[in-house]
Amino acid sequence: MNLNCLIIEDQLPAQRILQTYIKEISTLRLLGTCSNAIQATEHLAGENVDLIFLDINLPKISGIGFLKNLKNPPKVVITTAYPEYALEGFELDVSDYLLKPFSFERFHKAVMKVMREVDRLGINDPEYVFIKSDKEFHKLELGKIRYLKSDDNYVRIITEDKTLLQSGSLQQWMHNLSDQFVRIHKSFAINLSKVDKVAGNRVFIGSDELPIGRAFREDLLDRITP
Repeated sequence: MNLNCLIIEDQLPAQRILQTYIKEISTLRLLGTCSNAIQATEHLAGENVDLIFLDINLPKISGIGFLKNLKNPPKVVITTAYPEYALEGFELDVSDYLLKPFSFERFHKAVMKVMREVDRLGINDPEYVFIKSDKEFHKLELGKIRYLKSDDNYVRIITEDKTLLQSGSLQQWMHNLSDQFVRIHKSFAINLSKVDKVAGNRVFIGSDELPIGRAFREDLLDRITP
């Protein structure tokens, strides 16, 4: 499994170290390096980012402030020289907290931890996934998923016969699901095989009516238009 990653770091020496470390791990694909939170927000809006390496001491908006404002953040590894923010970082559900200067060995350990977390959503068989919900592992047949809905720091999975709630982001799910699924809104992804009709800015699946976000409409129409 490959992870698309983003560096958010304003110091050039720290940027270079992270870039060098990332090149050493074949499963990481660096999408870009940002010097501030504004640049990072633009990347997240336009690209599928799985993992962020986030500095805390950033200009104008701190790394912690940036993270608090993300509705559905990807996996995050904090990279900082300030140990006093560790508790707050983990309360925001970051995957790891690296104190500068950190070795490649410590960096690699953090990446492997992220990989294990992402693998919990990984497809074990082309027809199903195992997910953890309510402290139990459920076998979930992909063909039975009607749609997925982002719900704060959770994803609500609506199937033909039940609804499951799992911690994580919709973006992480999209990284693991097949092309049968398409994002139609920042909060919704659908199983195309379950769509009854598309009318105006709405998708109809059974009795459910889902909104189509402006940024996702063109991609959806490309997928359903012969």
